[in-house]
Amino acid sequence: MATTIPQTPSFRLDGKRAIVTGAGRGIGVAAAAALAQAGAKVTLVARSAAEIEAAAKAIGLNAVAATLDVSDFDAVAAFFAERDPFHILVNNAGTNRPKPMWDVTQADYDAVLGLNVKAAFFVAQACAKQMIATSTRGSLIHMGSQMGHVGGPNRSLYCASKWALEGMNKSFALDLATHGIRSNTIAPTFIETPMTKPMFEDPDFRASVLSKIKLGRIGTPEDLMGAVLFLASEASSLMTGTSLVVDGGWTAE
Repeated sequence: MATTIPQTPSFRLDGKRAIVTGAGRGIGVAAAAALAQAGAKVTLVARSAAEIEAAAKAIGLNAVAATLDVSDFDAVAAFFAERDPFHILVNNAGTNRPKPMWDVTQADYDAVLGLNVKAAFFVAQACAKQMIATSTRGSLIHMGSQMGHVGGPNRSLYCASKWALEGMNKSFALDLATHGIRSNTIAPTFIETPMTKPMFEDPDFRASVLSKIKLGRIGTPEDLMGAVLFLASEASSLMTGTSLVVDGGWTAE
């Protein structure tokens, strides 16, 4: 009797529409490139038109740029309502203002929680509403952090925002499961990007980070491309409401 061999689910995304926020640099560009290279038609979104247009041109394939301020909630709602539904969202726009908790101002709080939590929430909501209205199944991917699983010095606002994102993600997954929409986070360790590069110029800070990353190196945007592709594709079709931690062993201790 012939043995039936299981077939690996496809990592290809041909025919899928994807959107990446904060796509002008760093992790956002890498996520957009990963999706485009797997066959998806990718829309790169950010406030800075020149940056995302250059990134989309460099990616080529099916990448296009669209200027959008994700903290303008009326604009976000209109943006998604007037477009065909996306199958994949990478909710990546974010910021950080590292300082001791006693130095945090209300303006700092509003900036970090406003972008990392509130904007992420309403981008996901607008995307999901259009998916639900058109019976479009798909995957929401939220860029979290290892700091959504542990604490860190001078990271009270960032930790607050990323822990909030993890809780939101779990509830999104429960609300959206019956609509065939999955929701997961990716939780990276420190990744060397234009936003973080100045921090690593401090040798003491760099050494402290490397002492916690058990694999012995700071992450690169390329380290997250496989995770993005996995969560976007049918390869992760039974995963929802969880976090893919890409931290070099930081949170294992």
